[in-house]
Amino acid sequence: MKALFKVLLAATALLAFSQVQAADAAVPKYDDPYKMMEVLADKTFQRIARQQADIKKDPEILRTIVTEELVPYIDSRYAAGYVIGNAVKLNTVPKEDFNTFVGAFQNYMVGTYAGVFTQYRDQQVMIEPGQPIEAQKKIITIKTRVIDPGKPDIKIEFKLRRVKGATNWLVFDMVAEGISLLDSKRSELGSLIRQQGLVSVAAQLEEKAKAPIKAPEKAKNA
Repeated sequence: MKALFKVLLAATALLAFSQVQAADAAVPKYDDPYKMMEVLADKTFQRIARQQADIKKDPEILRTIVTEELVPYIDSRYAAGYVIGNAVKLNTVPKEDFNTFVGAFQNYMVGTYAGVFTQYRDQQVMIEPGQPIEAQKKIITIKTRVIDPGKPDIKIEFKLRRVKGATNWLVFDMVAEGISLLDSKRSELGSLIRQQGLVSVAAQLEEKAKAPIKAPEKAKNA
């Protein structure tokens, strides 16, 4: 539990660095994933710092920040499909059911990330230097480190994929301290999906997403 909390905290702090393809044409796009990580990091953390006084009064502002700054840069459909895994055969699932699950999973993760952002205390993040990317590459890993004075560095890897025919990238997973965020969610939700179906689990995720934004609870031994 302690390790998972640390992963969630670190992954959320670094979510802003994900280079991806924006669904909204008005959102700036970058062909260089390393550059995008730097831009999103600066923009997101500066906004959190700038609105810190308001956030303390109303933590729900963090939900807005995550939605506006980060969601456009996440491949929610791919991530949701990965979490579903082999719990159900997607080719037998109605498209509307899958879309319902994607939306619910995204809303749930927004609330989760917003909650962890309440822990942000001006940590530093180091991103590995940019490297040439082969044209045929479809998936890449970008390594980063979260530096918190007085504490061990937290190493995080971002998994990104390039959609066929696109020049920019989408983030689909984060691995911190050897733990994949999507693998954790697949393990958590897989049996529920098999037993209850996508729509039922989606409804549960939507309910959880409505919970007020607050810092995640730590384990007693954390």
